[in-house]
Amino acid sequence: MSRKYKFHEKEGAYFVSFATVNWIDVSTRELHFAIMTESLDHCRKNKGMEIYGYCIMPS
Repeated sequence: MSRKYKFHEKEGAYFVSFATVNWIDVSTRELHFAIMTESLDHCRKNKGMEIYGYCIMPS
């Protein structure tokens, strides 16, 4: 994911979507799923991110 994208409008709601290289299934293992959800939780608790919902699909 490019680091050039910045979210400047603090009052706005954003939709973020991404895919992996070659569409590799990364969330089929419990460990990978846990890392992703813990990262979202870290951003929510420590970086002030408000998360209204998310969907992690295995493929």
